[in-house]
Amino acid sequence: MPGNALYTDLSGYYDLMCADIDYQAQSHCVHRLQQLFGNAGKRHLDLACGTGPHVRHFTDAGYQSAGLDINQPMLDRAALRCPEAQFSRQDMCAFSVAEPVDLITCFLYSLHYSAGIERLKACIASVHTALAASGVFCFNAVDKGRIDNASFAAHTAQHADGLFSFRSGWHYAGEGEQQSLRLRIERTVDAHTQVWHDEHPMVAVSFAELQALLAPDFEVHMLAHDYEKLTPWDAEAGNALFVCVKR
Repeated sequence: MPGNALYTDLSGYYDLMCADIDYQAQSHCVHRLQQLFGNAGKRHLDLACGTGPHVRHFTDAGYQSAGLDINQPMLDRAALRCPEAQFSRQDMCAFSVAEPVDLITCFLYSLHYSAGIERLKACIASVHTALAASGVFCFNAVDKGRIDNASFAAHTAQHADGLFSFRSGWHYAGEGEQQSLRLRIERTVDAHTQVWHDEHPMVAVSFAELQALLAPDFEVHMLAHDYEKLTPWDAEAGNALFVCVKR
């Protein structure tokens, strides 16, 4: 299964693949961060929104929430989940908004889908332009120098179409500006198993490089990747939560 087939042929199983994600905890955490660091505004935009689970939680929390994604099947599902929200098919590295927003989020390491440093710069520039004064950009990221190629996450989920097993992990060759997200999906029905392999090109960046890209336009705070409690990044962990306040 070449390219980004997971997000086309298997878009109907995306929520199943993410069944172990606590969207409510993530959304609530960022809501708290907006209260602590932001301008108290309620206009929200979710980049790479997928099927809209985060948008659902922000809408329920009283935000005027919207989402964008490059994949139309994802957006169709998002519109069903959140009929009161606005969704648009846009590239997060070159998007625009009708009016400034107060909070922009990019969950599930999706910022790395920028795929290259120049596109990452363009994404950051688009975010800065779209944010209102003192608006917040919140996302999670992984440091290329701290990636363990042998590490992976896995879970299984039962579905009407069979028993699914999902496995994902980062891979970085040790140099250059590209890493990948490697996925393995198994579906078992009546003792017959199908296997898909998918690999997504992602931008590889160190936290120091990322901070340098953000610093001219944002006040940057790095927190531990923990949505239950807010603590500073320990300068050792390979992933972190970034809270960026527009200057």
